[in-house]
Amino acid sequence: MPLRVVGVDPGLTRCGLSAVDVERNRSAQLVAVKVVGTASSEPLDQRILAIADAIDEWLDTHRPDAVAIERVFTYTNVSTVMGTAQATGVVIAAAARRNIPVALHTPTEVKAAVTGDGRADKATITAMVTRILKLDAPPKPADAADAIAIALAHAWRGAAPGSLAAASSGAQSGMTAAQRAWAQAQAKAGSTGKRAEEARLRALVKRSAR
Repeated sequence: MPLRVVGVDPGLTRCGLSAVDVERNRSAQLVAVKVVGTASSEPLDQRILAIADAIDEWLDTHRPDAVAIERVFTYTNVSTVMGTAQATGVVIAAAARRNIPVALHTPTEVKAAVTGDGRADKATITAMVTRILKLDAPPKPADAADAIAIALAHAWRGAAPGSLAAASSGAQSGMTAAQRAWAQAQAKAGSTGKRAEEARLRALVKRSAR
């Protein structure tokens, strides 16, 4: 039974949403992805409400085992930071109401997990997401690819229930059946599988750069 992770690239202007199923052998399948957004000319309360409604619908439709959100890291634009933080709070609250575990991952963590390079650019992330999920076409816009990458990063490297780190630490209390199965499989696979996957990703990055 796969682990379903909803990945969120938060923002008020554009908010990327994904739902990804990840198998015990670390293979993944895209369930759905979209980008929702609001106009900067709209009142703030209406913008937040629109994002909240979209998140509620997404979680109720896809019923994930975990929610992964890109963490606010560093921006020079204060308004961008505020919008990202506000959208992040909306997502966390929506997940909490449904008792869904939430984890936040920095952009560097996401890039490293998906491409093997914590400094990868958006084009590389999009290319790797397309390869990993065997998509017919790259997900667009970039917010869509980012949301998928966040979900993958959580499943492969996150610290919340159902992720590899949680399996290694034995933190299985309160997990769903899917999360427990995932954790047990990851623990059995051990670090050998992780190293092999990282080597495979590095090889893919090198081929993409040619």
